Amino acid sequence: VQLQASGGGLVQAGGSLRLSCAASGGTFSRYGMGWFRQAPGKEREFVAAIVWRGPYTAYADSVKGRFTISRDNTRNTVYLQMNNLNPEDTAVYYCAASHTVPGPDAKQYDYWGQGTLVTVSS
Repeated sequence: VQLQASGGGLVQAGGSLRLSCAASGGTFSRYGMGWFRQAPGKEREFVAAIVWRGPYTAYADSVKGRFTISRDNTRNTVYLQMNNLNPEDTAVYYCAASHTVPGPDAKQYDYWGQGTLVTVSS
């Protein structure tokens, strides 16, 4: 499975961005999907996850209420809508696919995209 993340950019604090992650080469609808991020000098951290079908989603406490993960299995794409961004959200954002139930542990994921940079200015 190949994952291509896009949608990053520069935004002012309080603004919004929507990230997309397009999958190819596999049966997308059977993968759990997740978003992670890595800020400069920090460890990669979990952001959000969504199961392959159904309403179950999970979020890191730091983004809960501001970010929304969703997926469109007809387009083989997972999205991350990010609202009310703040400078602490600045990071490279990665999407990932899991054969099993997606969660906050990066080891649960089998495939990773290349990342897209989000920069939030104050």
